[in-house]
Amino acid sequence: MSDIDDIMNQGGGDPGLMDEWAAALEEQKQAVGKGAAPQPEKVEYGMLHESAAAAGEDGKDINLDVILDVPVTISMEIGRTRINIRNLLQLTQGSVVELDRLAGEPMDVLVNGTLIAHGEVVVVNDKFGIRLTDVLSPSERVRKLR
Repeated sequence: MSDIDDIMNQGGGDPGLMDEWAAALEEQKQAVGKGAAPQPEKVEYGMLHESAAAAGEDGKDINLDVILDVPVTISMEIGRTRINIRNLLQLTQGSVVELDRLAGEPMDVLVNGTLIAHGEVVVVNDKFGIRLTDVLSPSERVRKLR
């Protein structure tokens, strides 16, 4: 059974739709037969392009409004450790796992997994929070990404 027959059986027999599918499949077979992959279309993102064009000569006046509402995940890390699966499976209630961080050492503040600051734990209205004690400069953050 061919691809076109499969589509005809699933598509409910709409002749116009089936003709479009048949043409698309034939075009794909011809492109693959010639060894040519379909070429992606060039797309311009108007809002991003306009923001970049509105920037000054030195690039300091870039309009960041386009990305201000993008959600990111911020997390605080007390410490880490590596254990093998055997020891992991032996953990029970009351087990203690030793971390690689000393007591009193600042916590790491991560945004989408990238270190951006260090801080200390505080309690605000019966909830945990973190007071930032050291924020990495933008150049340090970019260097850590590489």
